[in-house]
Amino acid sequence: MEDNFSPQQSIQLIQAMITRAKDNLSENRFYFLLWGWATFIAVVCQFFLKVVLVYENHPIVWWIIIPTAIVSIIHSKRRSRKETVKTYVSDSMASLWMGVGISFFILSVIISNLKDGWTFAYPFFILLYGLGTFVSGRILKFRPLIIGGIVNWVLAVACVLVHYDYQLLIAAAAIFISYIVPGHLLSKN
Repeated sequence: MEDNFSPQQSIQLIQAMITRAKDNLSENRFYFLLWGWATFIAVVCQFFLKVVLVYENHPIVWWIIIPTAIVSIIHSKRRSRKETVKTYVSDSMASLWMGVGISFFILSVIISNLKDGWTFAYPFFILLYGLGTFVSGRILKFRPLIIGGIVNWVLAVACVLVHYDYQLLIAAAAIFISYIVPGHLLSKN
């Protein structure tokens, strides 16, 4: 059966679709800012502890990931209860970031089991930041994320050219460019 829409109904449908797309952008803002700021703070604190204070247990700052993950999961569950319609965009974003998160976890396990593995970690982490933000930008049609992803790939290459201590600062720049700036630019309209 074919539905015939009046011109007014067609315009209302298009406006509803545009509104839903804006809502998707706004919802993703939360995750980019949450993970961006948590990761940025952790990596800057790690640099400060390691380089400035010469504190041997500097990776302790990464425990911030646990409460960040809990907040992210709770927010996601609440959001899914309120969501009446699942969209292709929301499903795609959830799948992408679940895959990136699993990849971060597996990479961390691999690196932890290598002698001096952590000294090589940040180029790979920045590479994954770039992948996640670039694909997110393409899905959401949001240029700052696309640019952030591309800049991250360049930073991942640059990262292998500097000592581990300064890889931390490159990672902070990568997070700032690919998560925090686009997160603040995503509209709450």
